[in-house]
Amino acid sequence: MTNFGFQFQLERYTGTDRDSDLPVSIQEWKRLAREKLDDGAWWYIEGAAGSGDTYSENEERFRHYRVRPRYCRNVEKSNIECNFLGKERSSPFIIAPLGALSIIERNADVMGAMAAESLDIPYCLSTVSSNSIEEIAQSAPRAEKWFQLYPGKDREIMKSFVRRAEKSGFSAIVVTVDTTMLGWRENDLRNAYLPFLQGHGIANYVTDPVFRKRLAVEPEKDMKSAIMEWLGIYVNPAFDWNYFDEIRSWTSLPLLVKGITSVEDVRSAFEHGAEGVAVSNHGGRQVDGAISTIDALNEITGSGSYDGEIFMDSGVRHASDVMRAFCMGAAGVLIGRPYAYALAVAGRRGVERLFREFKGELSLQLALSGFNSLKELGREHIVRFE
Repeated sequence: MTNFGFQFQLERYTGTDRDSDLPVSIQEWKRLAREKLDDGAWWYIEGAAGSGDTYSENEERFRHYRVRPRYCRNVEKSNIECNFLGKERSSPFIIAPLGALSIIERNADVMGAMAAESLDIPYCLSTVSSNSIEEIAQSAPRAEKWFQLYPGKDREIMKSFVRRAEKSGFSAIVVTVDTTMLGWRENDLRNAYLPFLQGHGIANYVTDPVFRKRLAVEPEKDMKSAIMEWLGIYVNPAFDWNYFDEIRSWTSLPLLVKGITSVEDVRSAFEHGAEGVAVSNHGGRQVDGAISTIDALNEITGSGSYDGEIFMDSGVRHASDVMRAFCMGAAGVLIGRPYAYALAVAGRRGVERLFREFKGELSLQLALSGFNSLKELGREHIVRFE
């Protein structure tokens, strides 16, 4: 079996790479995405809370954890397969939920789901997507689809979302708990830019029968009134574990909690019936000065075992980041901003290319470090430096 990364390299070097016009580095993806997008859209995707300290720490703190390679080991059959939520996976990657992606392209969510289907990786649809649950299901019927839920004020609408996701073949619900209000995002404030006010990201609401009953006029005839109604129910500062328990009662699907970084909150999530936790600080978009996700992951997985799986979100940019996370016990990794860059640069083709690059780099990184499987990685293979 030829290492996927080595095969990727050969295609590139021999001129048989069909996507040779696309970038091979995250920085280049980022630069080209910036050129494609106007200030409002770019800073909504790239911006962070306050000073941007948490955003930068998410990437910088990885450098404080160093992988310890092992050599003179046969890695001819090395692969990047793993297992989470009871299923064998060809890779550890998951497309993270990103809202209002129609600021990039009208059918960006559909493009992402179709790319995930071809890549054989899970796709997580945001509550505030610009294509509806049903559109995604129809466009990518064979993709593994997860639905991310922002637990808003109207519980009947939230229940309707969960039921729609179940009916449409989604296989997990991901409850994001760190966005009970929007973070202080200076660039969005400077640009006076909130994409939802332009109708981006509310597709699941305007297609929902419970939400539509709240409206005096159909959204197709008065979208402005629908948007204003949405504004009154989207965020929910009163969300707590009691509300989470109610969500748990609505579905038998696996339930994941996304957006926590403390040992205590992770324990609470599993005590309240979650099957998994995505350690995340929302890419630094919510709390300025918050702990980085790799430091949080290290604390959480080092504190003992859990009756569920730990995923990592926020800050992953290279295969070395993935290996560090797996050394600490991660079950899978969610990729957010790089996915948005790729969508902006080349739509579905860009997403497929980006994740082929992630897979190729990880395949080489793992084998060159002396391991045949991500499952072999453990804390003994990583060293922390301050």
